[in-house]
Amino acid sequence: MFERFLKRASWADLLISIVFIIFGALLIAKPTEIMSMISILLGMIFVIMGFLKLMDYFTSKDKEDYLLTMALIAVVFGVVILFCSDLISAIFRIILGVWIIGSGIMNFQTSLAWKQVKSGYWTTTVICAMLMIIAGIVILVSNTLAIQMVGTIIIIYAVLDLITRGIFIKKVKNYLDLDD
Repeated sequence: MFERFLKRASWADLLISIVFIIFGALLIAKPTEIMSMISILLGMIFVIMGFLKLMDYFTSKDKEDYLLTMALIAVVFGVVILFCSDLISAIFRIILGVWIIGSGIMNFQTSLAWKQVKSGYWTTTVICAMLMIIAGIVILVSNTLAIQMVGTIIIIYAVLDLITRGIFIKKVKNYLDLDD
C-alpha cells in the first residue's frame, strides 16, 4: 500500500515537472509578457481578497478590526504588485531558487539510500541532484540573471527531476525493501 502511495506521489511530481518545462519554455519565449501576466494575476488576486475581506467587515455584526486591517493590507499589497513587476521577478527568483535547492537536497538524500540498495542508478541521481542544487544557487545569487536564463534553469531542473522521479518509480520497491 505504501509503495502505491509513493508511486502516486511520484507521478504527481512528474506532472509538476512537465508543467515546469512548459512554464520555462514560456519564460524563454516571452519573458516580459509572462512576468507581466504573473504580476497582474497576483495583484488582482490580492485586490479581490482585500475587497472580499472589506465586504466581510461591513456585513458582519461584530466589527472585527483585524478584518479591516487585513482588507487594507491585501488591497495595498495587490496594487503594489500590479505596479512593481520587478519586485515580483525578484521574489519569484528567490522562491524558485529555494524550491530547486530543496528538491535537489531531497533527491540527493534519496540517491544515498539507493547506494545502500546497490542500485547502479545512484550515481546518476547524485549528479542530477547536485546539478539541481547548483542551478538553485545560481538563481539565488545572480541579481542580473535574465528571465530567459531562469526559464532555461527551470527546464533543466524539470528534466533532471523527471529523470530522478522516473528512476524512483522504477526502484521504489527496492527502496522499501531496504527499510524491512
